[in-house]
Amino acid sequence: MARYFNGKEVELLAPVGTFDIFKEVIEANCDAVYLGGPSLNMRLMRKGYNFTLDEITEAVQIAHGLGKKVYITVNNLLSEGELVEARDYLKFLETAGPDALIVQDFAIVALIKEMNLSLDVHSSVMMNVHNVEMVKALKEMGVTRVVTSREMDLMTTRHLLAETGMELEYFVHGDMCSVHGANCYFSSSVFGMSSNRGKCLKPCRWEYRIKKDGNVYPSEYPLAVKDMFMYEHIPELIHGGITSFKIEGRMRDSAFVLMLVNAYGDAIDRYIEDPIGFERSRDTSLLFENRKRDFSTGYAFGRPGLSYINKRYEGTGKFYSTGKVFSTPTVERELSATRLEKISEKLTSIRQSETSRVAELSVHVNNLAQAKVALDEGADHIYLSGDVFEPDRPFSKVDLLELGALKGNAKVYLGLPRMMTELQFEIYDALLSGERLPIDGILATNLGAIHKFASSGYPLVGDINLNISNPLSAEFYNSLGVERLTASMELQLNDYVSLLKNTQVPLEAIVHGSPVIMYMEHDLYENTEAFEPIANEDNQYVDNSVLVMMTDKGENPVYRDVHGRCHLTLAKELCLLSVVEELSAAGLSVCRIEGATYRPEQLKNIVRAYRSALDKVGTGEPQLEELNPVYAGFTLGALQFDGDHNNEAKDSDAESKAEPETVL
Repeated sequence: MARYFNGKEVELLAPVGTFDIFKEVIEANCDAVYLGGPSLNMRLMRKGYNFTLDEITEAVQIAHGLGKKVYITVNNLLSEGELVEARDYLKFLETAGPDALIVQDFAIVALIKEMNLSLDVHSSVMMNVHNVEMVKALKEMGVTRVVTSREMDLMTTRHLLAETGMELEYFVHGDMCSVHGANCYFSSSVFGMSSNRGKCLKPCRWEYRIKKDGNVYPSEYPLAVKDMFMYEHIPELIHGGITSFKIEGRMRDSAFVLMLVNAYGDAIDRYIEDPIGFERSRDTSLLFENRKRDFSTGYAFGRPGLSYINKRYEGTGKFYSTGKVFSTPTVERELSATRLEKISEKLTSIRQSETSRVAELSVHVNNLAQAKVALDEGADHIYLSGDVFEPDRPFSKVDLLELGALKGNAKVYLGLPRMMTELQFEIYDALLSGERLPIDGILATNLGAIHKFASSGYPLVGDINLNISNPLSAEFYNSLGVERLTASMELQLNDYVSLLKNTQVPLEAIVHGSPVIMYMEHDLYENTEAFEPIANEDNQYVDNSVLVMMTDKGENPVYRDVHGRCHLTLAKELCLLSVVEELSAAGLSVCRIEGATYRPEQLKNIVRAYRSALDKVGTGEPQLEELNPVYAGFTLGALQFDGDHNNEAKDSDAESKAEPETVL
């Protein structure tokens, strides 16, 4: 079965969670289905869902017999321990014959090439594809379809299609997320449950209040977005260049999925048959009456603002497939001596033979004053943020020239924005293709930037949000021209140690700071303009000009950057000062301080402490002077957890047994 409008294919893609649901949906008015197997996909939390290997084989045969397609989700980020399993699974999928795999981790792309398999690849929404350069890079790798970023509007999809000819898949209905794909680390930092591995406990659905300028605002659920609803916009999707209309819902029951498939399938057919007489809202009432949340068109026609935020049933869990809430507000775990001792032991177990080697120190900064302090205190690498937080302004060419004259033996890198528009590519290209700048490299934040600037003559360092979690993905990025990579912030202890031990590419890792755990297009600051304050209260740890997301368990600062994007940070500070000697001896090339949120005098003390600690590696001298937290305390983030992927939420630290209130 295939649909065409003016010679262009239009595919309705339906989710199926079980083989029984598949048998019903595949007979309905869809062109293709997507499903997950027994492992390596992002919907493994609900027992009884996903397909066995035999069911995958049978499903492909049934679908192909009906002239329809099957796509298999292999869309988890992978640990090193899962690479052997991935090889076996890919061999099986080659024989099963699905029409494509939906992939997040470039390790899968590398394995398919290495094993010479004839499996088509579609890039997952978790690749966060959002610009022409990313699409061009994926096309060169053999990727045949892109699932676009959730934040992509339909004017941009037209441009992508015109520039690249790539097939585009777009979410048209269902559960959405307020954070850019693969840029949410909240669940992994607090619970040890990775959103990039499909185990998110949804802190975005907690009830928050917002504080700013000494005022408290009743924002309720400021991160809880509505469901996508593009039923009334079939013409805009088709003419926006979309090939595949994707319905979200692999955890939904058959009756709900069938209702959506039949409604959207009928609408597509009616438009193809009679575009002039097309009735947009024929089944709108049906869909609205059976909605799980309220509806939005997301970013399809531009930034939705506060209209994107859901109120209906929030806090009840009624819209989840299990009917229960995933989690309640939970405090970030404190750094403990017992856990530090275990981390030290694990790192010592892989100590490299070159004991005289000392890791270098990098500092990520938001302004010129911070950069100067970091240089004064002996940082080896300075990263100038591409997402500068307000009220600071972007680093100018004058700033680069000044730092070039001051840096001495240190290296200065120009950071790029995480999300890059076509205009930003033109701006940075003009800067970097002109006269040689006194910088030593580029901090690359997305595949498109790597593709564009690998040949610029400036060395590339891969930033944290590339989500490096296994040696194969590190080697993959290295083959594209990235000389050093930053380890994923979600790595738990066993996977962290494994990556250090087995990766040949130089690795960097965040050792201190309050890193960004949610990166979003949604402007949380708008809440302070739309609502009247209900109380007066100062922020506890940051200046009152900084917006804070507040629960009874703590305060998470939110910084807005010069591009209008919001960055939610940890309430506590990651602190690995006590184990930098072990990290250095275990092979970490660079220890990074996330310094963008500190005042210069605060950053000075932090850089000095780490510089001293690194310089004393191997001397046997006691640990350096104590460093007091600037924010709500110190934490170990995901290193608080061991990394047993059969039970990732289990905390091995005997001193920290407070379990999250979760019901799955």
